[in-house]
Amino acid sequence: MTEPGVRGRGARALAALGFDPNSVLAKEPGVLLDPHFLGAMHAELEADLGSEDAAKTLMQVGLIQGLHDAWRAVADGFDGNEVLQPPLAIRFRVLPDEELPGAIEVIGCWPERTEAGGRLSLIGPCDHTACHLSAGYTSGWLSGTLDVNILAIETGCSAAGEEACRFVAREADAWRAVGDSRALALLDELPFDAIREFVRVQTDESPALTPEDIDPATPVIHIWDSVMVIPFMDGDESMRAVELIEQDAAARNVTVIVVDLDGAIIDEAYGALALEQIVESAEARGAEVIFAAPSSLSEPVVADIDPPPLMIHKDLGQAIAAAFQVADAQRTLV
Repeated sequence: MTEPGVRGRGARALAALGFDPNSVLAKEPGVLLDPHFLGAMHAELEADLGSEDAAKTLMQVGLIQGLHDAWRAVADGFDGNEVLQPPLAIRFRVLPDEELPGAIEVIGCWPERTEAGGRLSLIGPCDHTACHLSAGYTSGWLSGTLDVNILAIETGCSAAGEEACRFVAREADAWRAVGDSRALALLDELPFDAIREFVRVQTDESPALTPEDIDPATPVIHIWDSVMVIPFMDGDESMRAVELIEQDAAARNVTVIVVDLDGAIIDEAYGALALEQIVESAEARGAEVIFAAPSSLSEPVVADIDPPPLMIHKDLGQAIAAAFQVADAQRTLV
């Protein structure tokens, strides 16, 4: 189901891929700022949607997350009179818009070139700007903190051979007034008011979850086409999640499973046996397994699992990024 306020073919395809921008990022928002994950995400979406719709989809995801982070920052007491750096490194300055008196123009860059670097490492150079998620995120962050709809457009990209990834941002009405064709096309895919309402409902009016609100008997499973992420809440529940590869059409493309061990205590008896069964069941269905975020108490037991998983990562975000790299390599070898 596509979230309210997110529209267009790219958004529908995103929903079909099982990517929920809000729920997936609620636990691990930093994963979208990991270059390995971003490179894999570019490759995955372009393969499924084509470059044009993949770009629109990445912009939508970035806008939602940028607005989400800005909304949280404002809710935490940011009043616009201080310098607040978002999770995505952005260097910018605000100037009067030379073409439209009274409007503002923001020029800047993404100094770490995270998205361009991720794309270059996995796909290679391109002949166009490629930091679509970064542009969407910047649009959302500026719109949320300045309380006006602002669209950022990348003007130079290191993935295309430029020295830096630069952008220019203007108020939506200013872009419409100057008639910039690229901006007008993007604004049609980014209904700011509807997305603002979606983010507001998801963050401002919804109380933050506490451990008492979470039912451990109901694990949340995320599927991005070839990658599945399952929390290890209970051995039987996790096994049923693996069995989705055969039973659920949405999971039939899964070739890599990330088992999130965060918060779980894996003992040498039941816990170890359950993980071994998960690995065996996944391999029988043609999928590789990656363990993520084992506790220090569980690490010795997890390291001795037989058969072993493909790899073990201490960080969930790194595990997901690695899963996409493995899935991409699998497709290349086929």
